[in-house]
Amino acid sequence: MTARTTRTIMSETSAIAPRAQALKMFDGPVTDESLRRFLEGIPGVDAVGLEQRAAALGTRSIKTTSKAWAIDTIISMIDLTTLEGADTPGKVRSLVGKALTPDPSDASCPRPAAVCVYGDMVGTVIDALGSAHGEISVAAVATAFPSGRATLSVKLADTAEAVAAGADEIDMVIDRGAFLSGRYRQVFDEIVSVKRACLREDGSAAHLKVILETGELTTYDNVRRASWLAILAGADFIKTSTGKVSPAATLPVTLLMLEVVRDWHRLTGEKIGVKPAGGIRTSKDAIKFLVTVAETCGEEWLSPELFRFGASSLLNDMLLQRQKLRTGHYSGPDYVTID
Repeated sequence: MTARTTRTIMSETSAIAPRAQALKMFDGPVTDESLRRFLEGIPGVDAVGLEQRAAALGTRSIKTTSKAWAIDTIISMIDLTTLEGADTPGKVRSLVGKALTPDPSDASCPRPAAVCVYGDMVGTVIDALGSAHGEISVAAVATAFPSGRATLSVKLADTAEAVAAGADEIDMVIDRGAFLSGRYRQVFDEIVSVKRACLREDGSAAHLKVILETGELTTYDNVRRASWLAILAGADFIKTSTGKVSPAATLPVTLLMLEVVRDWHRLTGEKIGVKPAGGIRTSKDAIKFLVTVAETCGEEWLSPELFRFGASSLLNDMLLQRQKLRTGHYSGPDYVTID
């Protein structure tokens, strides 16, 4: 692609209307100056207070009946994920089989919200889901996941191909280098452009999850600014991590992102989802996140439409805990599939 073509694309995307509320908030076009003034004017995060609040929420106890409900709710919020270079159609079909029947010994077990794969595997997931496609969504990572190091044209083609293949949801990554360099308008325009690439021919659109990769943003202040930026640009969900960078989803970072979503809802009435991804492997940890959601945004966020877990191994522990509540004893690891 020539430099002229790239400039033309950027010029065209600059004219795309971002989230309507952003225009109202800035009282006019979104510019580098207005974005910088807004984002850098956001009050700094009280790191000690944030971490203390997260720690306190993590100590809440859950009674047996509530725990049973929590386990089923968490299972229904999982994006069952495989994002490896060694993924094969057979491995993906096996993962879909697990999504369709998480616990063969108990037909009442809920299904996860989505199966998340690379874009070239979308068709395989759809074929394997059959009539269950709709109950279980198909999510695809895009925009040169996980690094985000590619030209805009490549990122848009990556997104458009996944949507054309039938993806219901797109998980994009922001350009962390641009964000950390203070090029907020570039990041904003890319999100707006990817949002447009999520449009289908029939006028509907795939939901857009924007991955901040919080482990590379370094500070809580940057996480807060990136969350606001993504929402202003049109994110349907804000997501912590790719799962490829450590630290991934931590409770304090997720709490901070939930606070941004709560504040946006109070300001505009719009509901934005949150997705922690990476490193959440046990029911004990997942329940802490569930409590944090309820205490921060309210119980209406306790649904797959507004909260997800990006995970591959979490489902196994949830199934073992669920079997324990049902039978009174723990099953061995051979009672669940090997991922």
